[in-house]
Amino acid sequence: MEPQYLNLLTIIVMFAVVLGLGYAALNFYLVRKLKEGNERMQHIAAKIREGANAFIYYEYKIVAIIGAIVAVVLGLFIAWEAGVAFVIGAVMSASAGFVGMKIATYANVRVTNAANETRNIGKTLKVAFRGGSVMGLCVSGCALLGAIIVYCIFGWALGMIDISAANPIVEKANFITGQSYNLSIILSGYALGCSIIALFNRVGGGIYTKAADMGADLVGKTEAHIPEDDPRNPATIADNVGDNVGDVAGLGADLLESYIGAIMATVILAIELFCNTIGAETVLGSALLLKMVLFPILFSGIGLIGCVIGISYPLIKRKLSDNPHTELNLATWISAGVTVIGGIALSLFLFQDVSAEALKAAKFAIGPVSPWLAATLGIVAGIVIGIVSEYYTSYDYKPTKNIAEASKEGAALTVTQGMATGMISTMLPVVILGVAIFACFALGGMYGVGCGAMGMLSFVAATVSVDTYGPISDNAGGIAEMSHLDEDVRAITDKLDSVGNTTAAIGKGFAIGSAALATMSMMSSYLYAAGEGFLDSGLQLLLNIIRGDVIVGAIIGAAIPYLFSGMLINAVAKAARQMVEEVRRQFHENPKILTGEADPDSTKCVSISSQGALKQMIVPSIVAIAIPVVCGFVFGPGFVGGILIGATLSAIMLAIYTGNAGGAWDNAKKYIESGGVKGIEKGEEGYDAVHDAAVVGDTVGDPLKDTVGPSLDILIKIMSTISLVCVVVFQKFNVLSLTGLGAKFFGM
Repeated sequence: MEPQYLNLLTIIVMFAVVLGLGYAALNFYLVRKLKEGNERMQHIAAKIREGANAFIYYEYKIVAIIGAIVAVVLGLFIAWEAGVAFVIGAVMSASAGFVGMKIATYANVRVTNAANETRNIGKTLKVAFRGGSVMGLCVSGCALLGAIIVYCIFGWALGMIDISAANPIVEKANFITGQSYNLSIILSGYALGCSIIALFNRVGGGIYTKAADMGADLVGKTEAHIPEDDPRNPATIADNVGDNVGDVAGLGADLLESYIGAIMATVILAIELFCNTIGAETVLGSALLLKMVLFPILFSGIGLIGCVIGISYPLIKRKLSDNPHTELNLATWISAGVTVIGGIALSLFLFQDVSAEALKAAKFAIGPVSPWLAATLGIVAGIVIGIVSEYYTSYDYKPTKNIAEASKEGAALTVTQGMATGMISTMLPVVILGVAIFACFALGGMYGVGCGAMGMLSFVAATVSVDTYGPISDNAGGIAEMSHLDEDVRAITDKLDSVGNTTAAIGKGFAIGSAALATMSMMSSYLYAAGEGFLDSGLQLLLNIIRGDVIVGAIIGAAIPYLFSGMLINAVAKAARQMVEEVRRQFHENPKILTGEADPDSTKCVSISSQGALKQMIVPSIVAIAIPVVCGFVFGPGFVGGILIGATLSAIMLAIYTGNAGGAWDNAKKYIESGGVKGIEKGEEGYDAVHDAAVVGDTVGDPLKDTVGPSLDILIKIMSTISLVCVVVFQKFNVLSLTGLGAKFFGM
């Protein structure tokens, strides 16, 4: 291996990792130093922290058992290195989620106290964003730390990439199945480890938080007509715990998985392209391969450095404005800008000395800057998708205002208007994705598409920081309400929370957009790994959609996201029903709770949410993992290829619809509460009926935006990743091939 490239990898990426994790540690310390407020505030915050800690410990115990089984199976039947890489990925993802959850449970009460002491939005925003930045920096730092460990140990220390050889991709054989594998399978194992944790965190946390949220709203707001987060509501503590385990730990693990999925999809595709098309027989081709393998992780390292600069802007600035949206957007823009500028320097440095012939073989249409241009297009596409999401979910714009106006006519029209808004909102993001895919492919083939996905999430630390600040602010509002602080305090936290809802919708747009691009790259790698039957005479990918096994797989695959989503909604509904029954029981059996003369039993509600989430998260998660594996060993790689196509296409639309509809319903409710609808003011006649209708809409949207939508991008990536890992075995060992039925009926 040429030492300057390893030095470059070590210097840039390790510097970025140390810088990012060091800055996260500093911000963690600075948040902990702040005052927590009065005794009641500290007591409430301690109960939230206790509930969050208990849930995540139990969840990680379950995940550890399932993860250990998966790691052993991978190690035995695929590659022992893949099993180890899987464990590394799982540990990194779990660590980021755990640290993010911990800081959120410390930052929430400090945000409340900052709002109470300063009565200033800018100063309060700074505390909330500092807490959110810990999660963002840990997501990117842990992801890159794990990636560089896998690169260095398996790629170079164990010699699975040997740049000195004419054919540097070293293949090994599994000691049980005898099937060969290379570094791409090991990297897939790392991505799969991140995906498993993300899936359980998102599903488990999403069920928890929405069961508590719906239970609290349906009884507290619409029946008892008490305010949100009222201390008389026994489900309030569980609701606030849910913000931390679902919207912080779950979100962090989700975007870490998306981030790693995009990076690894690009690297894996480079390896598969090289092995199948680029001419591995020349040393020049070997050098180009190494550069293509290094580019995604180096670009992401530069992105993390850019994020540290962007995140520092609102934290270092002496006085922030009273417009949190502007300040948060500037942090994101700065992060993206530094990433783009650093990326072009990297691209020129890596690829400027590669011959025109080699670049042409790699399908770099505009020479050395082609990968950078593709990554930049991904960044631009992600930002534009975010702007579209903001338009459809923010109450500053017409779609959400229309939902609020519809609430004057009752809950049915609120739900109908929100559904229409969500459905309409899918079109523009899909068009943007289509244009981005087309342009990235023109610039660098499928490798360019992978670079687009990687670019879209290259500044994920800033995106997650902005996203995480939202649930921290939401928790702060709950603590303010339960502590009986002035309305001015709650007004500040509500303003921050409203912006957080919009930024969360934007983050979900980035996640599903990058998932679509990364899944396409992973799908290409899958077809290369499947080999015979999926490559034409010119070694170009070929998947015959009208072949029987492929078309049937595509139809079934299109239904999987709906099956998965339905199972999640059922899980939330089941746990929410238990919560509603418990809250009603307490109000009925002890009327003094509503008069404020007696305290509710919040511990029972926390227990209901925890048990419901832990029980209900297992089956949907196992379905996502098992379907492609079982179908592969029964019907073969063509059928699974069809499943991946169908599932990806339907999941993209469903994820955008659920995320935007849910965000719009939520902000429509907040628009009414802020007095935005003319003639509908708090305390006036008719307000309760309109507000109740908006709450129903918000409740319908809760499991959609915070459980279903965020889980779908993980679903398609985990299906494509596990398919890629297992295809080396089920391409030969499947029922149709072994019985000869595949050749007879499908031409396999």
